[in-house]
Amino acid sequence: MLMRPRALSAVACLLLASACADPSGANEAAGGTAIVATPADPDNLIPALAATTSSQAVVQQLFDRLADLGDDLNTVGDKGFRPHLARTWTWSADSLSIAFHLDPRARWHDGQAVRAADVRFTFQLYSDPLTAAPFAPLLANIDSVSVSDSLTAVFWFKRRSSEQFFDATYQMLIHPVHLLGAVPHDSLRQSPFARTPIGSGRFRFVEWEPKVKLVIASDTANYAGRARLDRVVFTTIPDANAGVNRMLARELDVFDNVRPEMLAQFAGKADIKTQAYPLLSYGYMLFALHDNGTTRAHPLFGDRTLRRAIARALDRTSFVHAVFDSSATVPVGPAPSSIAPKDSGLAQLPYNVAESDRLLDSLGWARGADGMRARYGRPLAFTLLVPAPVRTRVRYATLIQAALKERGITVNIESVEPGVFTERVGKRSFDVAMYGVVTDPTLSSIRQSWSGDGALTAGGPNHAGYANAAYDAVVDSAMRAPTLAERNARFARAFRIINEDAPGIWLYDPRPMIALQARVQPTKLLAVGWFTGLADWTIPSGQRLPRDRATGSK
Repeated sequence: MLMRPRALSAVACLLLASACADPSGANEAAGGTAIVATPADPDNLIPALAATTSSQAVVQQLFDRLADLGDDLNTVGDKGFRPHLARTWTWSADSLSIAFHLDPRARWHDGQAVRAADVRFTFQLYSDPLTAAPFAPLLANIDSVSVSDSLTAVFWFKRRSSEQFFDATYQMLIHPVHLLGAVPHDSLRQSPFARTPIGSGRFRFVEWEPKVKLVIASDTANYAGRARLDRVVFTTIPDANAGVNRMLARELDVFDNVRPEMLAQFAGKADIKTQAYPLLSYGYMLFALHDNGTTRAHPLFGDRTLRRAIARALDRTSFVHAVFDSSATVPVGPAPSSIAPKDSGLAQLPYNVAESDRLLDSLGWARGADGMRARYGRPLAFTLLVPAPVRTRVRYATLIQAALKERGITVNIESVEPGVFTERVGKRSFDVAMYGVVTDPTLSSIRQSWSGDGALTAGGPNHAGYANAAYDAVVDSAMRAPTLAERNARFARAFRIINEDAPGIWLYDPRPMIALQARVQPTKLLAVGWFTGLADWTIPSGQRLPRDRATGSK
């Protein structure tokens, strides 16, 4: 039976909130500039629209959640959460509403007070179809948000679930209504705020020089305590080898793109440390099931049998060893292995070239004299879209191209800049794309990318346009499961359904490495993002460089 989470006592919450007032524990030790390499610019800095890792790394420093997920990533109930923008919260007797009581000290970086109206506005912003927020499907169980007084926002839920609190807190960073309330929701990307945001977080925005750097600085009077670093400079370095060289030259402090073959270059360097960290990420081959963003079926990949034939043609185990050696695994479905359903029988369609050929033959795609397949005079060929700087995906595209040529299929690789890639995928202007995502720490997130209610939504996160009512029903039932065991079993059934349909082919689940200058003292690196807790990273005063006292750039 699902138990209603208990409300935190007022005394306990106030004590926790007081502790948050100076989370560093010793602000006199604060200071220094951390230079962070990032492979691409953010797509924008409006949290509701920030879809890339580069964007999330920044907006999560500038904006606040009502409560923060704990280090154990427990998303069930509220016991795993720490107060943040909300100092306390109270559950209703029937568990169908939660009242969040805001910290009265919280201020936007322009000095305006953070109020319950901002929380209500934020939910309206995320849930409005005109916004096309990628996280909107994850808010489906929230009916509405009301304001009972200036510091109290009440979330009303459609039904009880084990992750009501998680839905209300983790999925949304709070936005300022006084700055965005008059902006049409379908014009947010073009607003000045998307380039010069104003948040309430422990860092504030300073400047953004596109494709060069983005600078944030400690908000020294912040209600939750100043960030311990003075500044963080996100430096755009698309070429990973250039990033290695700049790390070795001490021009970077953080390099989050360390491939296995690079480790030898850092070995024996006393001033550089490398460490593995968990990541809720996976990469896959994404099929467009509709033609160029329309409701028409894609001329090739609207056909389930063809998708299954291609899945059978790819040796995913060999691919992952060739690209990652031992630093990645093959996912069993559309989620990182760390949160996938625990079921020993769960698997994708197995690699079997004989079965692949049989399926292709059954569809009338016959081999010609040159070994390549065609039907009614039309070659079996498609374009595989790849983000040019992402070496892993480029290598996978090459392996896929070679493997499918053996089956008589022509694959044309189209490499584009990350911004173009994101735009094309968002508009569903592609045949097949080499895609990668960082997910939430819960299996509920698979509803975001694969639910049928977003299959034809322009700009929505279901980029494949996948729709299967049986899959949706099983996922919805899993999210309402009364026990964790039943939840796991139901999600396993959902994985089996989507694996049979093959709207994507799940390729790799990486175990990433990060390189840090030894002078940088990070907090615990969490699977939700290495940058979580960045405001509490430190650089000891005796190890600061001249650039730590400069403008933030070398």
